[in-house]
Amino acid sequence: MKYHVRHVTQVKYEGTVNLARFNLRLKPSRWPGQVLGDYRLAVTPQPRVIVEESGPFLVNVERLTLDQPTASLTVTSEFTVTVEAAALPLAYVAPDLAEVRQQALADRGLGPVDPASYLFASPMAGMVPAIDDWARARLPAGGTVIDAAAALMHAIHAEFAYDGKATKADTPPAQAFAARRGVCQDFAHIMIIALRQIGVPAAYVSGYLRTNPPPGKARLVGADATHAWVNVWCGRAIGWVGFDPTNAMMAGTDHIFTAMGRDFADVSPLDGVFIGPAGQRMTVSVQVTPL
Repeated sequence: MKYHVRHVTQVKYEGTVNLARFNLRLKPSRWPGQVLGDYRLAVTPQPRVIVEESGPFLVNVERLTLDQPTASLTVTSEFTVTVEAAALPLAYVAPDLAEVRQQALADRGLGPVDPASYLFASPMAGMVPAIDDWARARLPAGGTVIDAAAALMHAIHAEFAYDGKATKADTPPAQAFAARRGVCQDFAHIMIIALRQIGVPAAYVSGYLRTNPPPGKARLVGADATHAWVNVWCGRAIGWVGFDPTNAMMAGTDHIFTAMGRDFADVSPLDGVFIGPAGQRMTVSVQVTPL
């Protein structure tokens, strides 16, 4: 599938902002089976400088500085991308949980796709005993790592309600878990915490979903904004496999990869600081169009 993606973020401040610095994580990183075409970034008002960097995880960062008074900010990211269907491994050839834990602990790599960074607690995805107890009760006996990840994915989809008003971007996963409500960010964090607590490396993926489904298929939940799913490390031979707990499906050609980190904070599309009145209002619109 080939797509055109347009992501518009508008920020309106309650008063004049005199200085602002932002981190943008909108340009897709390299990912197997995905080829990025033309990428364009437009920012209004024009920043004094934009610096491109690579983050410590699998993320492209564009840092910008605004030094002229403004009451609003508009960031438009556009690109084309081709996504090929992944050759998903069969569950019966995947290693079991004990083997995955052993391989992850023995791996000495510290790169952005090595398992070490995604094996332990992170700032937004800390250890939560209640999630551990819940997850262990739903793991299939004697299953492979893919069986375990799929079981948790389906359990979240079945037992949690998608509710855009239940949580915010900074809501702790433990709170969303207790309420059994949330959005794709919450479901991804809960699944990540559950997997890490049983020794399986799990990463937070930020990306997009196809906005309009093909004829005869239901529209995927989360298609109007950036989407989140979970990459699970399934051992050295298989590597990373994507699981989408919001839609109870494997990541495929409807999923467009942007960035991968330990949790949402590592891959947030936009964050930063500004000098001015505290009040602000942000709106985001996303359109993913098949070409």
